[in-house]
Amino acid sequence: MPTLAELSRQLAEHAVTSRQLVEQSLAAIADPAGEGARTFTAVDAEGALAAADFVDRQRKRGREVSALAGIPFSAKDIFDLAGEVTTAGSTVLRDDPPASADAVAIARLKHKGMIVIGRTNMTEFAYSGVGLNPHYGTPRSPFDRAAGRIPGGSSSGAAVSVADGMVALGIGTDTGGSCRVPASYCGIAGYKSSHGRVPLTGCNPLSASFDTIGPLATSVACCAMADAIMAGDWDGIVPQRQVKSLRLAVLQDAVLDGLGPQVERNFAQALKSFEAAGAVLSGMRFPELREIPAINSKGGIVAAEALFNHRARMAARGEEYDPRVRFRIAAAESISAADYLGYVARRREMIALFASRFTGYDAVLLPTTLNVAPAIAELAEDSDYFRFNAMSLRNTYVGNFLNGCAISLPMQAAGEAPCGLMAMAPWGHDRGLFGVAGALERVLAART
Repeated sequence: MPTLAELSRQLAEHAVTSRQLVEQSLAAIADPAGEGARTFTAVDAEGALAAADFVDRQRKRGREVSALAGIPFSAKDIFDLAGEVTTAGSTVLRDDPPASADAVAIARLKHKGMIVIGRTNMTEFAYSGVGLNPHYGTPRSPFDRAAGRIPGGSSSGAAVSVADGMVALGIGTDTGGSCRVPASYCGIAGYKSSHGRVPLTGCNPLSASFDTIGPLATSVACCAMADAIMAGDWDGIVPQRQVKSLRLAVLQDAVLDGLGPQVERNFAQALKSFEAAGAVLSGMRFPELREIPAINSKGGIVAAEALFNHRARMAARGEEYDPRVRFRIAAAESISAADYLGYVARRREMIALFASRFTGYDAVLLPTTLNVAPAIAELAEDSDYFRFNAMSLRNTYVGNFLNGCAISLPMQAAGEAPCGLMAMAPWGHDRGLFGVAGALERVLAART
């Protein structure tokens, strides 16, 4: 799939029209041999083609349009789109009134002339890292498709829509890893922005303290372009960094425990490649991270805030929820107000620790996920589902808990199952992190 910059150039040079791009997306989604039916919960073919024709007329008449105008993208089913019902991967919301306006993040992309092709599938209410959905089906990871591997979640459809070339950009959300986990399992880039930079208005809430909006794409530059538009606080031009100028910290505590053999090997190879290219690597100790499982034993801050958002609806229509999602939310009933305030206080302390220990570094590195994507069939039993969910989210959740920004980049060798390398920085370092990620991306690409 061409990058956003390549598509922009083709449109500017009249080598392709927006209608052609939309038609190509629609054809890929409709391909009966592909994953389109499970990847999208709704497709707006008529609206997308009308928008494409409008952009094409503007360009033909020589009128000034945005460089990205006419490029289709996918929007996770968690976002409001004017005139449509936001179901958030659930059947419970099907009877809700249509949205009166687009979510702010989506509106900003549309303001640049980009075209929403449809709504992508997701874990119900964005509350799982594996990506299964019993209501709309589960799109399969692009690797070893015959085995039917999980796509990662909760932005499952967003990742598969990009990995399968249906669109060049998917917009998802990330509360505990929901952009980065599917990026890792599907072999693309996925970004978690600093909390609060991208407005959450028009996005179905899970956890006010943790919810963020982020892009999934085939390159760092594509993610940066989308992030800049949605956040509106920088120009999206990635700083050009050389790997030899980087000082990188390798997180030592908790996140390297129990890695699968391929992930462990790929991560070690990636670190060697960075060192060979001139980067300075050193270990970062953060033993306090081992407190997180205890903090999350009842679901932690996210579960408590999810229960706040879902308590009334679950009381009325709980039997319609995915039972596994309902179980995770309901677990927060045992969290007291004192528990919650204690979690918030300890999190605040650990965020400050991270910021202080980051001094002198350009990024912190760790594997995105412990493992490569298992087959969907391996999650048939609840015990296995919850085990793989915890494994999928363990490392990415660190970035959310520490209130940082983070990106996952493919690090697997050619022909291997996808798995990601995560680069992370404290809150507000987004622009700098994109520069670091761009440099790392070039080294990783040279290895395959």
